[in-house]
Amino acid sequence: MKITQLIEKAFKKYLPSPFTIAILLTLITFVLGIFFTKPENSTLSTYSLEVLSFWEKGIWTNGLLVFAYQMMLILVLGHVLVLSKPVSNLILHVTKYCTNTATSAAVVSCTTMLVAFFNWGLGLIFGALLARKVAEYAQSKNIPLNYPIIGAAGYVGLMVWHGGISGSAPIKINEPGHIKSIMKSVSSEQVLKQIPELISYSETVFSWWNLLTFLLVLVGVTLTFYFLGKKSKATLINLPEYKFSKELKGTTHAEKLDNSKWLAYVFGLLILVAFIYRYTEDMIALKITPNLINFFMLGLGIILHGSFKNFTNAVGESISDVSGILIQFPLYFGIMGIMKSTGMVTLISGFFVSVSTATTLPIFTFFSAGLVNVFVPSGGGQWVVQGPIVVESALQLGVPLPKAIMAMAYGDQVTNMLQPFWALPLLGITKLKAREILPYTLVAMVVGSAIYVLGLLIF
Repeated sequence: MKITQLIEKAFKKYLPSPFTIAILLTLITFVLGIFFTKPENSTLSTYSLEVLSFWEKGIWTNGLLVFAYQMMLILVLGHVLVLSKPVSNLILHVTKYCTNTATSAAVVSCTTMLVAFFNWGLGLIFGALLARKVAEYAQSKNIPLNYPIIGAAGYVGLMVWHGGISGSAPIKINEPGHIKSIMKSVSSEQVLKQIPELISYSETVFSWWNLLTFLLVLVGVTLTFYFLGKKSKATLINLPEYKFSKELKGTTHAEKLDNSKWLAYVFGLLILVAFIYRYTEDMIALKITPNLINFFMLGLGIILHGSFKNFTNAVGESISDVSGILIQFPLYFGIMGIMKSTGMVTLISGFFVSVSTATTLPIFTFFSAGLVNVFVPSGGGQWVVQGPIVVESALQLGVPLPKAIMAMAYGDQVTNMLQPFWALPLLGITKLKAREILPYTLVAMVVGSAIYVLGLLIF
């Protein structure tokens, strides 16, 4: 525990807010871009202004702004689904099996990872509310629990999300032309010819080796939390109940429309019919895209909430989750603009190639992605910055692109157990503190890292 306490103190003392980190990374990238890529025939002042223009142009890249909006919708709509009564009732049903810390920690960690594999926003809030409801159930039955372990178990979904269906990297490379679009300004025509139009989910998320790796992590982390709970000291809990938004009945004709169940059901079903018509072939071909996921969750969310009023209230409660994405993603796009236009991507990928082999590159990618995630706590932002480096290095060393990209995804997700940025919603719901869950999430990170590294070496 002493080591984890030292790490927590170091984070608190030396690590600024994610927004400040994004700004510092921007300044560092700007300086490195000037001094390592400045042409001999250009003056320092002239090239500095040119690099600034690269940065500004990168911020407003249309395709990346669409990507940011897609990621925000994934988080918001996932949260909205969790706030619906059916999902709330499901959570309450699960808590009945939580009769001690060991069983509770195993149930919370396992179900949270399963949900997060489907959708990271859904898993993030589901795990938080499940942990909270387990504590409330234990309180009502006078069952002693180690609440921080339960809270940590509710966060481990963020350790599997990037290798899942809503993972930023696999979901984007499944879009036709995306890989070539991010590599166009950093790779030669000859290299671009080697890049596929897309990499489908059958090669990444739904590949046998990724599913097996996920299963091993699921079992390993679940057992880890069970034994942590078995050896822990439990106490009685005293928490106020976390209340879901209540349906407000209207009296005017307009308010009745807002609260109309049949109108919500009709419109939600209309969306799902359009979804089936538009995306059935894509689902059969495993072409899972952000638009597919968001369109499905939109229709399902409206139906599960039973009225437009309940749905929009849930959106209002969920919207604060996306503030980090909204303001930080453009800064990462600017960093990408500098790295691509100055040629820094080629320089960095060249370094990785020089110190790696086809066997070790996925391992280097895993650990470097884990390090980058500490400073860039966003899978989407990390894919924008690190993705071109991973692709370029893999092409040069002959490493299969699906494996190299998933190695980045694994490294990105596993250090979420060290970086508490995405734990903020969970901490707000559970009323726990980061230092209380960190010792247990660090143990999960070690177990998960060992499985991911072995998977990359064996598979």
